[in-house]
Amino acid sequence: MAGPPTFATPPGFLGIARHDRDAAFVVAGIPHDVGTTNRAGAREGPQAIRRASRMLVDGAHPEFWIDPATLDLADIGDFELTLGDIPNSLRLIEQQAANLRHLVALGGEHGTTLPLLRALSGRLGGRLALIHFDAHVDTWPDNFGQRYAHGSVFYHAIEEGLVDPHHMVQIGIRSPVQRDVWDWTLGQGVEVLTALVVHASGVEQTAQTIRDAVGDLPVYLSFDVDALDPAFAPGTGTPEIGGLASWQAQAILRRLRGLRFVGMDVVEVAPAYDVAEITALAAATMAWEYLALVGSMS
Repeated sequence: MAGPPTFATPPGFLGIARHDRDAAFVVAGIPHDVGTTNRAGAREGPQAIRRASRMLVDGAHPEFWIDPATLDLADIGDFELTLGDIPNSLRLIEQQAANLRHLVALGGEHGTTLPLLRALSGRLGGRLALIHFDAHVDTWPDNFGQRYAHGSVFYHAIEEGLVDPHHMVQIGIRSPVQRDVWDWTLGQGVEVLTALVVHASGVEQTAQTIRDAVGDLPVYLSFDVDALDPAFAPGTGTPEIGGLASWQAQAILRRLRGLRFVGMDVVEVAPAYDVAEITALAAATMAWEYLALVGSMS
């Protein structure tokens, strides 16, 4: 191997030192977690994901044979937020994301996805397809009286017409949920693949269901790390047992080549609850897998 050892990798995602907002692919951190409903701490997620990504810098992707770090890629640091103010923070996030060509966002709580979808839908001029990995449906109208908490992101995305629920698929769902929220979600046309369904049907069938649901629409990927079982991702605010193994999520993503991806986020990494960096590494790897996937198609 040439170059510095992985422990000496520069602090940007995959060691990227470039900060050009005009790059084809832009990584940005969103250290926002004011709307969490259980354990806080996802504001520390972006830096933990960047640190863990140094494990991914010493070679090419072993299936797509591309090194994501060699793409036209920049890490522009963290977005600005308004301390303790969710609506204003969401407006700031949307403004900062609006002109980026292809954003890979490191959260932060899942509420940050809403302004990213607003920015993308506005720039592309239409509704998006959505691939959503999560333990939770995140279609509650509000969480404990907070309209824009992290469990309401896709309720608003559907209501605001940012995503087409008939081209939206959720993977890994397994948390307790009120029946009216579940029925509303299915009634909108969302395809829900529970964790048990994924375990029973396997990664090939899961990937095919995703492809069928998305079709040829531009598609956004939102990966909540609690889609993974706590054995593989303990460092998150709302863990649920019975989730996906990290290899399952990785294998599903590798089978989505050819879809029209336009952006991605990985969210809900809370390093204070992590063990040996395994949650942060899982999140970093999902972003790395995504960049290898889209880079192999460009």
